[in-house]
Amino acid sequence: MVIVMAADATPWDIQAIVELVEAAGGEAFVSRGVSRIIIGLVGDVDQFATLNLRGMPGVRNVVRISAKYKLVSREHHSERSTVRVAGVPIGPRTVTLIAGPCAVETLDQTLAAARMAQAAGATLLRGGAYKPRTSPYAFQGLGERGLRILAEVREETGLPVVTEVVGAHDVETVASYADMLQVGTRNMQNFALLQAVGEAGRPVLLKRGMNATIEEWLMAAEYIAQRGNLDIVLCERGIRTFEPSTRNTLDISAVPVVQRLSHLPVIVDPSHSGGRRDLVLPLSRAAVVAGADGVIVDVHPHPEIALCDGPQALVHEDLEELARSVTELTAFMGRRQPAGELVAG
Repeated sequence: MVIVMAADATPWDIQAIVELVEAAGGEAFVSRGVSRIIIGLVGDVDQFATLNLRGMPGVRNVVRISAKYKLVSREHHSERSTVRVAGVPIGPRTVTLIAGPCAVETLDQTLAAARMAQAAGATLLRGGAYKPRTSPYAFQGLGERGLRILAEVREETGLPVVTEVVGAHDVETVASYADMLQVGTRNMQNFALLQAVGEAGRPVLLKRGMNATIEEWLMAAEYIAQRGNLDIVLCERGIRTFEPSTRNTLDISAVPVVQRLSHLPVIVDPSHSGGRRDLVLPLSRAAVVAGADGVIVDVHPHPEIALCDGPQALVHEDLEELARSVTELTAFMGRRQPAGELVAG
């Protein structure tokens, strides 16, 4: 069961509901988004029905949810949500481009990549300071030094920062630098991490696990929402299949499927799904036409010497074509791009 609070609900209204539910032997989880507050109830639904919750001050609606993922389900929120990252919208009316280096290596490299991304119309900067890698011998990122570089580049360019956090113990540190926290594919079911980012007070980008079903992905989002954060963006980044010709198989059908099941925005990562520069552009086009709320791509000024995922990183010529394609297809889909410096070649 979910209680949807009115826009003018007060903290006292919310606390009164929490106390009433707990007195009835249940649990109440308060989750806050940009424009709404909902309270998820766990316990005896029949008992809750006797509490006259609809008559409580500040309550707009009470919905009995059949989906396992109650807070992120579309059953209680028929309109799809927009998440704002330092003012940049990601949602059903826009197509947001997020771009930058897969890994932060130096200040000069990150700044050059950010300027390339911004010229292509990107309004959010991605960059990894902590890099969970399959091999323990691969580049693991610069850690907090990388976060400081991202903060410097944000100061220089004005682009809000999206960066990955890999351990619950690092959440507070990363959140002090980042505008949006990313949970990567290898950590999608790291439940302690999901709960920690849910409490961090930052929007979260949740990538789908490479072996995860859509239901498992949405249940992972529910862990974040249950800890008080509804500002979650889902990212389809390809799943592991038997096909070896691409790094992963982009499940483009996940975009409309998830949008039907959940009110959360859905974006696509064509870089990590294809794993090759020549695949990023066609996969980006497919994502926009399928209805994705944005794309996130790798950019590097010198991909031939990149310390991480150089073969999939876009260069100037690719970004010019990406800018043209995203601009044209966004208009074709009846959407717009968030305000930013747009150079379409």
